[in-house]
Amino acid sequence: MNRSLGLAAYRAFARRQPNGGDMAQPPRPRGELIWAHATTEHRYSALCDLSLRLRIMRPDLHLLITIETARFEPPPTPQNGCDHIVTLGSDHPDGARAFLDHWLPDLCLWTGGHLMPNLVAAAAEAEVPMILLDVGETDFPARRYSWFPDLTGPSLACFTTILANTDAAAQMIRNVGVPNAQIRVAARLRSCATPPPCSDDELADVTREFSGRPVWLAAHVTEAEFDTVLDAHRGALRLLHRLVLVLVTHADADVETLKRGIAARNLRSVDWDTGDMIDDYTQIILSRDADNLGLWYRLAPLTFMANSLSPDAQGCAPLDAASLGSAILYGSHVGGHVETYARLAAAGAARAVHDGESLGSAVVQLSAPDYAATMALAGWKIVTEGAHMTDELVDMILDQLDGGGPDHAPA
Repeated sequence: MNRSLGLAAYRAFARRQPNGGDMAQPPRPRGELIWAHATTEHRYSALCDLSLRLRIMRPDLHLLITIETARFEPPPTPQNGCDHIVTLGSDHPDGARAFLDHWLPDLCLWTGGHLMPNLVAAAAEAEVPMILLDVGETDFPARRYSWFPDLTGPSLACFTTILANTDAAAQMIRNVGVPNAQIRVAARLRSCATPPPCSDDELADVTREFSGRPVWLAAHVTEAEFDTVLDAHRGALRLLHRLVLVLVTHADADVETLKRGIAARNLRSVDWDTGDMIDDYTQIILSRDADNLGLWYRLAPLTFMANSLSPDAQGCAPLDAASLGSAILYGSHVGGHVETYARLAAAGAARAVHDGESLGSAVVQLSAPDYAATMALAGWKIVTEGAHMTDELVDMILDQLDGGGPDHAPA
């Protein structure tokens, strides 16, 4: 049965389902817009990171992320790089057209399988260039309705380029009739680092102010983690008397609560954001400004990635810290970054902690230069192993946006 007849049967059935396409959507921003569909948490995080890399080349580019509710519970936490997150309803033909008419995407990046035939076909009919990324052998579930023609092959054929993450996955795609010219085998889609900048002069000045004292960083610390981090630092000071903690709070945290906790422990702190000067008696440097993390990642050989200890924590992306030479500590609740932390931990670049006692013990142990340096080197290897793939993917996307076609797909 040909594609048009099979799709017609599927559309007739889909029209009986509720149409979620009339839900209110944010206004479309001006300029170029990439529509990216995420099918897993780690692909969502990787797409946000990819967007940040693309904006280095194209600052006015916007990224729209779509998800299906069934694959994200709860919905993903907004991350830098992802401008809008839209939840797709049923694969209703009218909803598909309404979505495309509203957003008018310049390019579609679909990750993994779980294709929505009406939406994919409508995008192809609208001549939206489409790239399918990170397709694995398990990304195409069994057909839900066996009496329908299998639309996997026709749906895959709508994509300009398909990047399979294994040779076996590529062969599966060929077996359903997709021309070999549309298929490439490439590494898996991974989160990537976009290291935050800092002033070389400021880095040199603060390095002198520390005068060789051991330093560790706690980044994105939530209010629920204040006591844990402060107790860990106080415990570590018993063995490392000159140790300095740089504590950068989460955006929603109350710094006055933190300052009361510091005073109750008789610790001496300075407020970096208000211009306080670091001296030989400083034990804690406070900051609320995440824009300073480029400086602190470079200065601290050890970073605790906070927002990760309490059950409702969402975690924070660790690769920027790893890319700037910092060993990583983290809690058990890291949200959509689980795969990245698992890769770092398996390589020996990161270590999990569970409470203030284990955090303090890890800080003492890893403040030894040889330990931290070994972990930092392992982290650098993880950061760089996917850099070649990411760079070629960025080139391919920019080439598509410029009308250059699919010839520069990563090999």
